[in-house]
Amino acid sequence: MIDKLSLLAVYPELILLVMACLIAVFDLAVKTPNRTPTYILTMATLAVVAALQARYASSGQTIYGFGNMVVSDPMGNWLKCFAALAVMVTLIYGRAYAACRDMLRGGEMFTLSLFSLLGMFVMISGNNFLGIYMGIELLTLSSYALVALRRDHTVATEAAMKYFVLGALASGFLLYGMSMLYGATGSLDLHEVFKAINSGQIKHQVLIFGLVFVVAGLSFKLGVVPFHMWIPDVYQGAPTVVTLMVGGAPKLAAFAVLIRLLVEGLLPLAIDWQQMLMFLAVASLAVGNLAAIAQTNLKRMLAFSTISHMGFVLIGMMSGVVNGHAEAAGNAYGSSMFYVVSYVLTTLASFGIILLLSRDGFESEEIADFAGLNQRSPLYAGIMALCLFSLAGIPPMVGFYAKLSVLQALVASGGTAHIVLAVYAVMMSLVGAFYYLRVVKVMYFDAPTSSTQLTAPMDVRAVLTLNGALLLLLGLLPGGLMTLCAEAVVKMLAV
Repeated sequence: MIDKLSLLAVYPELILLVMACLIAVFDLAVKTPNRTPTYILTMATLAVVAALQARYASSGQTIYGFGNMVVSDPMGNWLKCFAALAVMVTLIYGRAYAACRDMLRGGEMFTLSLFSLLGMFVMISGNNFLGIYMGIELLTLSSYALVALRRDHTVATEAAMKYFVLGALASGFLLYGMSMLYGATGSLDLHEVFKAINSGQIKHQVLIFGLVFVVAGLSFKLGVVPFHMWIPDVYQGAPTVVTLMVGGAPKLAAFAVLIRLLVEGLLPLAIDWQQMLMFLAVASLAVGNLAAIAQTNLKRMLAFSTISHMGFVLIGMMSGVVNGHAEAAGNAYGSSMFYVVSYVLTTLASFGIILLLSRDGFESEEIADFAGLNQRSPLYAGIMALCLFSLAGIPPMVGFYAKLSVLQALVASGGTAHIVLAVYAVMMSLVGAFYYLRVVKVMYFDAPTSSTQLTAPMDVRAVLTLNGALLLLLGLLPGGLMTLCAEAVVKMLAV
């Protein structure tokens, strides 16, 4: 019999699951082409779930349920709140785009979005190998379907196939690594795995072998080198609203799984997985920034930029344990969480502008399509400029403080290799600034190629403006969000 504590731990997830099923059935009776009733019901569900998660997070409580398979803690609840808000914003930005491309013939986009969010929630709440894997599969299966939602679009179908094949390979890596760790420790529970490894009675070679496969599977979900092959093709080939759905909120869930598995379960092996993350971070910063320079397609450029940004997330993750001591863990992992949240916030606004510029039958995804945007709409050009400055790490944008906090945590670890890596990361950021500022130059100094007036519904205009303002506001006053992330991570580590 399920106890009340277990139900309390997954109460928001239950609401999301029930509403996703009800919305799928309700949509069968909706006849309007824009699916307005389905859209309103979906947004109401997301708002309620986000509010519940924020309330759970503010309480500061940690609740375990279903035999410790599920955990509801402040870090996870804040990440789930941010993920729900990110999906809300994605649907606001992308509804008109999807309607123009006949993607709203049924309510699949809304129901698949809700099920992908449910997968993220399960990933974030997972305290057990099996639970985490189920969440990953629910998210990825929903994502495959979303990428292929335009069934008559060859490029989108090709992107979905690539995503499916490589995703299945990565899932196999992750599952194989988990099975090896289970065989070595005799448990699927992360806390039991931690205790078994910490006892020192298990052969180190067996643990490392399983760890390598786990890190490989997680690297694919984050999209870091050398498991990045799917990112540019899927970002470019998928409908832009789906690109945002895949490249936004799921990054929060991937970060949570990284914390759950590597920190909560495999922290005694930190000296080993930190070395792996160092290699992945160095390669991702180089490949992501250098490859982005050659791109003329803005979505593909942002895809390679994502790879480099995930490299920065790994930098924060690899500076939590120094000389076997984890005193710096709260600062390091808190800075990584801050980086992921600020990155998702910036990604939402940047793709929101791309969606706004796209018209029926025209995908505004080439850098040349942004020529003279300032002359057509100073507001939207300004918001896009804020996004690009933030991604480049130029003060006073939130992206600058995110990079600074990660590098500060890395340098504070005191190791020579870490200081060298910090210098290298700064150099790669300078390289990255070139391709971001190139887009700003095109928007402000090139002659416009179109005289079409930019119009947007009131809700899109309001959310985009707020989104852009937050990039500047959180850069000027980052203390609140940084404290929230640090305290959430500290409470997670204290359990």
